[in-house]
Amino acid sequence: MEKTGTPVGSYAPDFELPGIDDKVHHLSYYLQNWQVIGVIFLSNHCPVVLSYLDRLKQIQAQFQNQGFTLIGINANDAEQDSEESFKTMKQFALARQLNFPYLWDSTQDVAHSFGVERTPEAFVIDHKGILRYNGRIDDNPQEENAVTVPYLQNAIAALLSGQEVHPDATKAIGCAIKWRNELKMGNE
Repeated sequence: MEKTGTPVGSYAPDFELPGIDDKVHHLSYYLQNWQVIGVIFLSNHCPVVLSYLDRLKQIQAQFQNQGFTLIGINANDAEQDSEESFKTMKQFALARQLNFPYLWDSTQDVAHSFGVERTPEAFVIDHKGILRYNGRIDDNPQEENAVTVPYLQNAIAALLSGQEVHPDATKAIGCAIKWRNELKMGNE
């Protein structure tokens, strides 16, 4: 499948998605209320996502009072994997005590628009709606204490201080998105 989506430097795709809080979430609302928005595509059981959950909650806690919010989105096909259902997302968020919104992209339109390929995959958007970073959370999914480059944190901090993001893209690693009506692709 050819990668399509939104290149860094372009307007991020708008979305209107249901959240586990039973409210509809619009990117336009977040743009009006936050200086920087992190969108992270998640899965309820991808081992790489699970290894990053505590770090993601720490990032949200670190930056939330500085004009930043993180938004998790699950775009995996629940028909292929019942662990990715909306009901399971609610249980997952409660059990893991997520401190950020968790939204469901049941049509996968938002994931296609962003060009996401894996979970977890991070996108950082500035207050004008411009995509400024896409890729990995950091350089060590296995061991938090061995991280040398916290890509996502660096991108957020740069934007909050009015600086350019470098690098502005990295290759995400993790589990392949489970697309509807497609043959299952490799998991790692």
